[in-house]
Amino acid sequence: MFILEGLNTASDPATRNVTGMEPWITQDRRVVFQPAEGRYLTVEEHTVALPDGTVIDDWLWIITPDFVNVLVEAADGRFACFRQTKYAVEGPSLAVVGGYIDAGEDARTAAEREVGEELGMSIADLIDLGSYPIDGNRGAGVAHLFMATGASPAEGLAVNDDLEEQELLMLDRAELDAALANHEFKSVTWATTVALGLAHLDRTR
Repeated sequence: MFILEGLNTASDPATRNVTGMEPWITQDRRVVFQPAEGRYLTVEEHTVALPDGTVIDDWLWIITPDFVNVLVEAADGRFACFRQTKYAVEGPSLAVVGGYIDAGEDARTAAEREVGEELGMSIADLIDLGSYPIDGNRGAGVAHLFMATGASPAEGLAVNDDLEEQELLMLDRAELDAALANHEFKSVTWATTVALGLAHLDRTR
């Protein structure tokens, strides 16, 4: 039985059992939309039982591929970013390395592969910054965030097949801090990856 995490529905927050919150339980699931055999998107309709006994018959659930984002720090201390466009983003944005996880691939392997394909670099260390559902209520895939350190050019690795035009930038710490503060990373996962990566550096150096 599939389990959805959700909020306790008690009307008074003071009465909630914070340490023993019950999950929402999926009693049934039906595919209602699946273009291209579901490679990039499947929409399901779930029957969901809440902890208080309420049953919702038409809870929409979105399935998209899990993906990785990686903040890459080069061996010289600068950070690799792209200036690029995305269909859902207004105007140019700064971005980090990222891509979908291939079938049968784990997130760490995907992160290392994407750094190689997009930057032509190998890395010395890969730090796991956490995995986060895109939408806490509807699913929409999981973002696996990483920071790579000690990156350096490796012969024969650059195989970038992105549809968007990209400009590679190497930013120092002050430039990266300013770009994050000025909202130049316009996707929530890009901004989160940078923020968590910089917080990791501040804790460990």
